Amino acid sequence: MKRVVSISLGSSKGNKEHEVEILGEQFRIERIGTDGDMDKFSAMFRELDGKVDAIGVGGADIYLVIGEKRYAFRQIQKIARQCKQTPVVDGSGLKHTLERKTIYALNEEGTVRFNDEKVLLVSAVDRYGMAQALSELCPNVVYGDLMFGIGLPLRVRRYSTVKLIGALSLPIITKLPFKWFYPTGEKQDKRTPKFKWAFDEATVIAGDTHFVKRYAPDKMYGKTIITQTLRKHTIDFFRSAGVSRIITTTPVMGGETFATNVMEGVVVALLGKRPEQLTEKDYLDTLAKLNWHPNVLKIQETV
Repeated sequence: MKRVVSISLGSSKGNKEHEVEILGEQFRIERIGTDGDMDKFSAMFRELDGKVDAIGVGGADIYLVIGEKRYAFRQIQKIARQCKQTPVVDGSGLKHTLERKTIYALNEEGTVRFNDEKVLLVSAVDRYGMAQALSELCPNVVYGDLMFGIGLPLRVRRYSTVKLIGALSLPIITKLPFKWFYPTGEKQDKRTPKFKWAFDEATVIAGDTHFVKRYAPDKMYGKTIITQTLRKHTIDFFRSAGVSRIITTTPVMGGETFATNVMEGVVVALLGKRPEQLTEKDYLDTLAKLNWHPNVLKIQETV
């Protein structure tokens, strides 16, 4: 049996494990939270190196991407490099391929007609595949990087502006402690709503689950959420807020969805290659075999 483990900086309350057969291979998939404890997070990479088939970086990113440029969070990259045998992934490969395909598929199938929607993407540098696809398909996108990443109440409406801001800021940001820019541990469950007007203006809210939930207002009547990781308590929150439907990019397993890094670990384990050896074609060919489709969860009876 292949074993894929996501080591997360998030809360241990979200731990999950699931066994499933994928393309004829039996998988044990696990998510283990370290409650924002960076020392424990680091120790688990050393502990699991050589003992599992792939390790995912959860509750954190190694890379942020703008256009063709990729910037690594120095602190997280240093921890990941402790693994000498087991491949480590952070979901970048699927953000480039699966999440981009998800936006195109939703548009082509008419599930979400982006030309008619107003989209708030809470962070473009984190979901760059989505950002690039949305910039092509949707004339009304607000990229929330300045609002939710830095706290400035400024709408960014062009992806070219995201690229300019990122080129100036990411070389500095990625050298600073990761927790300054992304909630870790219990903070992932703590809500600090802000920029309500940005959520109110949007008909579709896309991006990282924790970012959306952390900053969302109490009510989001009729909105569509496009995200990746779903737990039952997250679904309950969106339902109580009046959200109409949630669309996930990763498949449902045991009634919930794992994060992008976990599913990228599955792809790497299936192919038996190091992440740096994989091409875009490798990902796309494997995704075609897996036949993963966006999951649409309608959570209000009126929809």
